[in-house]
This record gives sequence, structure tokens and C-alpha cells, in this order.
Amino acid sequence: MTDEYKALMDNKTWILVPRQPHIHVILSMWIFKHKTKLDATIRTVLTLAVSNSWSIHQLDVKNAFLHGHLSEIVYMYQPLGFRDKKFPNHMCLLKRSLYGLKQAPRAWYQRFAVHVSAIGFNHSKCNHSLFVYRKGYDTSYLLLYVDDIILVSSSDKLHDHLLSLLATEFAMKDLGPLSSFLGIHVTRSSKGLFLTQKAYAMDIIERVGMTSCNPVATPVDLQGKQSADLGDLYPKPTLYRSLAGALQYLTFTRPDISYAVQQICLHMHAPRMAHMHALKSIIRYLQGTLSTGLHISPSSSRSLVAFTDADWAGFPDTRRSTFGYCVYLGDNLISWPSKRQAVVSRSSAEAEYRGVANVVA
Repeated sequence: MTDEYKALMDNKTWILVPRQPHIHVILSMWIFKHKTKLDATIRTVLTLAVSNSWSIHQLDVKNAFLHGHLSEIVYMYQPLGFRDKKFPNHMCLLKRSLYGLKQAPRAWYQRFAVHVSAIGFNHSKCNHSLFVYRKGYDTSYLLLYVDDIILVSSSDKLHDHLLSLLATEFAMKDLGPLSSFLGIHVTRSSKGLFLTQKAYAMDIIERVGMTSCNPVATPVDLQGKQSADLGDLYPKPTLYRSLAGALQYLTFTRPDISYAVQQICLHMHAPRMAHMHALKSIIRYLQGTLSTGLHISPSSSRSLVAFTDADWAGFPDTRRSTFGYCVYLGDNLISWPSKRQAVVSRSSAEAEYRGVANVVA
């Protein structure tokens, strides 16, 4: 906390002003948590990097949210344990954004986007986390996840050049070749990259108290889909929703559980005992497949190939169909959702046609 407070002071995040009774003052507190949010764009970028033998580095921005400028007037109590001895009753008038402020993510992103645009990056229209740099034969992709950055460069010279330009505006740290990000472990070999979430899967198993459970061969009950009102309500719906959300993030490297996780997520509003049993079946499957992950290999092809399929009226309550698809960039799998269709199809051909329409879109 001392280092964090020093960074706040060095960045001139606030100034102390006398307390006034008519001004609303927000609380300040120390919060520590892990970041686990990201999207599928990274798989495409990694595929291009591996296929072209480009460098993949992970960067870290120190105190990222402190770089954002605030356009609003915000007052805050002094941080616990670090009140000014001369002015203990003064409050902080914020000049820079802080973690926890609603404005902080927007302020930090806007400042970062402006700077990388000034040094030659173009903002991706399809994903706000992706910035692309092209100049002559030089190409670079920059992925931003809060304060973690993945920088893919076509040459080491370009990497050093871009890093020096970023460091002129932000306190940057090069963490070296990509080895782990947001809970995903990355192993690089002559065959490409191997992405796995073994530690994350073990945490899920431990959270539900199933570390000694027997594994099963498949993640889903093959007897059929379950109704929304099957059996008694599960007494701990919050636990069910927490585990279902955790399993959703695990599908980033585990397409083999995508359909099973989609099925249990249909019942998060009112989970039943049978639905919890299905969720535990997924966890028992994970117990026997902890080392399973996603392999990204070099590929000479740049073609996009998609496969799709759908059942017909498979959901017992609404008779809506479930479709799924997988998309390959060259030889590498980059996308694989499983979803319930929005309308009822009159035939299996119509259900499959809707699936094709969705994957093409």
C-alpha cells in the first residue's frame, strides 16, 4: 500500500482542500482483486504472430488508472492510514482518476487511445481493445486489458521502438515474452503456443469442495436437455451462479465444455437441484482433464473456415433450437460459441439454416 500511495503522490492525483458541509465526499478504500476479463480477439492475434514467427511480449502499465484525466469535480476522503498529519480533516480534490471511480476506465482508455494513435496505431473498428500499427513492412498488434498489454511486433527493432514511444507517456514495464496473462498460462515450443487454465480449473474444483471426486468421460448428460422447472430449487443460487460464471471464463481455452456450460447457464435465474447436478458433472469432467488446453500452431493458410450444426426444437420448455459453430483461421481454432436460437424453427433445415446465417454474420 505504501508503494501505491507513493505512486498517487508522484502522479499528483489530488490536492487537499478544507472540508465544506454542502459538498458530497466519496469514501476511499484499499481493494485488491484479480482481473479475469478478456475476449476471443487474442486467439486471432496469437495465430498471426505464431504463423509469422513474430515476437509476443507482455507489458504492464504501472498504476494505469492514475493516468486518466477527470473532467468532473470529485471529492474524496483521505486514504485510511495515510491522512496528512497537518491537515487530517481536509478532503481530496481529485485531479486524476482512481481505481473504483465510474469515470476511471473511460478516462484511462481515452488517454491511452489518444497517445497510441499519435504514435501510429489505428483503432480496430470491431474490438476496442485492439490497436493495429502498419508502416511499410512493419506490423504490430497491441491488445489492452485494463493495465495489461500484449504487444505483437514483426521485428525486435519495431518492438523496442514502440516500447520507447509508449514509455514517453506512461510508466511501462516489459515483462518479457508472453508466459501468462489473466489467469492463462502460455507455453511456447517449436510447435507453437499451448494455452491452458489448469490452475484456474483447480481453483473451481476446490471452491465447490470436489478435489477428491471421481472424473467422468463427458462433461454433459447425454440423456437429454433438462427443463427449467425440473425438481426442487437449489438452496444456494448465488453459489450456482458464481460457479457457472467461472466455468464460462474457463471456456476461453476449453471448447470441449462450451456446450455443457451453455446449458447450465440457461438456468441461472432459478437453478434446480438437477441443474446443480449437471454443473457438478462438468467439474468431474474437469478433474480428469486438467491438462487439456488450446494449441495454436504455425499455419501457412489465412483462410477462414467455419463449421456449424443445430438441433431442432431441443429445448423442452420453449421448443427453441440450440446451435453451435467453430471458426478456424488456417489450422487454428479461434471461435466456438454454443447458443439457443431466438425463435422457434419449423423444421431441422430451418434451424440449421439459422445456424449458418449466424456463423456467416
